[in-house]
Amino acid sequence: MSDRDTPTSDQNAAARPLEPESRRLSWQMRGLIIALFIAAVGVVMVTNVWLTERFSEATRNRSEVRLALYTGNLISELQRNSVVPLLLARDPELIRALTEGDFSQTSARLISFQAEIGAASILLLDKDGRAVGATNRNLLGSNHRSSAYFVDAQRTKDTVFSAQPRQTGGNDFTYSRAVLADNRMVGVIVVAVDLMKYERAWAGLTDAVLVTDSEGRVILATEPRWRGLTLDEALAIQDAPSAIERALRATADWTQSRPDTYLRGTAVMKTEARVPFRGWRIFTYTAYDSVRERVNGVLALEIMGFAILLALAFYFLSRRAWSQSASFQRESAELRLLNARLKREIAQREKMQKDLAVAELTLAQSSKLAALGEMSAAVSHELNQPLAAMKTYLAGARLLLQRHRPEEALSSFQRIDDLIDRMGAITRQLKSYARKGGEAFEPVDVRHCLSSALSMMEPQLKTRVVQITRNLPRNPVMIMADRLRLEQVIINLLRNALDATKDTKDPKIGLEIVVDHSVHLTVSDNGHGLDNLESLFEPFYTTKKPGEGVGLGLAISSGIVTDLGGRLLARNGDAGGAVFEVQLPILGSELAAAE
Repeated sequence: MSDRDTPTSDQNAAARPLEPESRRLSWQMRGLIIALFIAAVGVVMVTNVWLTERFSEATRNRSEVRLALYTGNLISELQRNSVVPLLLARDPELIRALTEGDFSQTSARLISFQAEIGAASILLLDKDGRAVGATNRNLLGSNHRSSAYFVDAQRTKDTVFSAQPRQTGGNDFTYSRAVLADNRMVGVIVVAVDLMKYERAWAGLTDAVLVTDSEGRVILATEPRWRGLTLDEALAIQDAPSAIERALRATADWTQSRPDTYLRGTAVMKTEARVPFRGWRIFTYTAYDSVRERVNGVLALEIMGFAILLALAFYFLSRRAWSQSASFQRESAELRLLNARLKREIAQREKMQKDLAVAELTLAQSSKLAALGEMSAAVSHELNQPLAAMKTYLAGARLLLQRHRPEEALSSFQRIDDLIDRMGAITRQLKSYARKGGEAFEPVDVRHCLSSALSMMEPQLKTRVVQITRNLPRNPVMIMADRLRLEQVIINLLRNALDATKDTKDPKIGLEIVVDHSVHLTVSDNGHGLDNLESLFEPFYTTKKPGEGVGLGLAISSGIVTDLGGRLLARNGDAGGAVFEVQLPILGSELAAAE
């Protein structure tokens, strides 16, 4: 018995240390499964809430984009047809037909207009409301005396908009305007706007779309039975869901955002926008089905992922002891490889930083040299005119002093002092041009700037015989600008005109200021004209001989006019020569445009 008992005791001794290990592994497996289950439930709930909100917001954004597109199409169609009655009301052939009573060619003319304009239909009524011309010949002879578009057009001389329900369903949208002859009404032109085509286009969408007027009544809708009802009345028309459908809806609603409303028993998202026309509003109703489907797809992937993780956990736990040493070896090898790669990357980055520092120094030096050359050329060009004028005034002052006329010499010295101030102002303006600053803006009369520029150019003008014609308005022409910079532009244009007419037999320079929606200052000459208009305003482009100019005048002038909110244009005149036009906004035009 002792021989049999010995191996049994050995087996029990060997089994005892394995039992706690197996039990510990079992508890680890249970803990891992419970942790994965809790994590799966938490992640699924958080993901459901987050994705529902995100996809709902994305759906709402897409609905708002579609609303903007629908609104743009409606406004474009309305605006395109709003000007048609005004044009047709002034057509001499239609006016003659209404006054003479000859309507034989009226319908054909209206049909040709319809083909060109693209209107839905055009109707011409006489002063009694009888249709005397129409693109739809079936309407000829019909009476429209009681129609809103005829009655409203008689009350005002402007174009009126009317919307009235049609007998076959839908609404007729029309623009009408009275046709006047000798300031008396002889008829009414009616242009129909086909907005129902958008309703037909919307009918193919999954979303419900409707448009309401200023009174809140539906005038366009994907559901024909909604027309003429208020928004609440239209939404109240829905099929009552069954008890099963109500239960399913209540079950589904807890997993999604609170719906805006219910449409035919389905939770929908409401999106609305204002149509900038007569207080209209447009609404879309999008079902949450697409949101729920996308969220459920992601949740299904997450649940599948957790299931795969659970299976992998079982697999790795069973092979943990076997793979631990191999994992340590792989990690050690990977760490060594990463360490060597990191050292190589550090060396490469240090080399790149050194190369970058050298490149930055070279680029900075090149930029300094380029800026220095451009600034010296600009200063030389801009100070050349005052220096020439100062030389002329000094010669005149010397001659006046020799003739014992000190008072007039003092006047020349005063002008020289003004030129010195102007040279300082020019250097300041060159700095301001580089900074793109506008701190010196003030109300300026363009006529005064032109007179000051002519006074500045007086020495150059006296040396030559040039006929200067001026066409200026009597009233002040006020703009918001920097006076010195505007005078600098005018002086550059005058100097270019003088240079262009140097070889002309009878040189002429024209100065004109025209005011309409903006101020147009034109400087023209009868010189040789312009060859390359595309490169005219590029820096250092010039057609002058070497030593006569560096090609910065027009480039600087164009930049100054742009800073003043205008444009500098150039063209060749009809009778030859060059024409430069400075367009500037009138003082207060920005405020009027904003209002």
